[in-house]
Amino acid sequence: MDTRRLFSFVRIVDAGSITRAADILHIAQPALSQQMTALEAQFGQQLLIRHKQGVEPTDAGRALYRHAQIILRQVQSAQAEVSVVGRELAGGVSVGLAPYSTVNAIALPLLTAVRERYPSILLHINENFGGVLSEAMMTGRMDMALLYDAGPIKGVTFERLLTEELMVVAPTGTGLPGTTGSVVSIAQLKGLPLLLPGPMHTIRKVVEQAYDHALEHAHVVGEVESVALMAQAVRNGLGATVLPLSAARRIMTVENLELRRIEPAITVQVSLGTPTNQPLSKPAEAVREILRAVVANYVRNSAGRTAQ
Repeated sequence: MDTRRLFSFVRIVDAGSITRAADILHIAQPALSQQMTALEAQFGQQLLIRHKQGVEPTDAGRALYRHAQIILRQVQSAQAEVSVVGRELAGGVSVGLAPYSTVNAIALPLLTAVRERYPSILLHINENFGGVLSEAMMTGRMDMALLYDAGPIKGVTFERLLTEELMVVAPTGTGLPGTTGSVVSIAQLKGLPLLLPGPMHTIRKVVEQAYDHALEHAHVVGEVESVALMAQAVRNGLGATVLPLSAARRIMTVENLELRRIEPAITVQVSLGTPTNQPLSKPAEAVREILRAVVANYVRNSAGRTAQ
């Protein structure tokens, strides 16, 4: 199979137009059209529907698009690995991180460790939501991700790395019982205006489950998917939120905010996800080992701070 045709096909689907793809690829449009005709003949299927607004893939085309992404990434990984045999590891490695998560605290240590040990590896870090990260791994566009374990997810293997306890983070003057660091029950949070991620996010699910278990209703006044906006909204008194403490400290200055632990504790599991159906490249394997070590070190340091 001519992988150049697969590459062109993916670019056409992404661009939604043969004309735009030809401009991107710096190929004459008739030549690009001939490549697609040859690709359709090879598979014996119509892959693209052509209309005045551009093109869109058929069902067969969508299936090929998913496989083509994986194939092209494997070819890229093979080229990178073969080119550095006997030399230092090199090539691109992509790592996803779930927002509102403690594990975002390891992003900088991970980047630092990879730069120090494997300076020729180009590390791409993407902060996004679990569904996006899982889909990217399934289609071969991402090597691994640290995300909340909502599994099982087809095409993704999970390795549990740590457990996070969630805390209430509220503006000063909210009127929460107790003092910073003390414990409150769900019943004591009744009526507290909450800013939470959307219904599909793990934090939202576990918070609402805790309220349901206590026979209370979570008073959600806003659904905020942006970490930066969440920090601004809480600090401006628009509502409280529920986050891991280290995540709260990362996205906002917690001084002058009210922090409370919740009892019974609300916890979430964070796991390392990797694609099930494709092996990691040598550079990705190296980054995975560094990632495990960085997370383990973070857990040890967190335990030490808690003990103190």
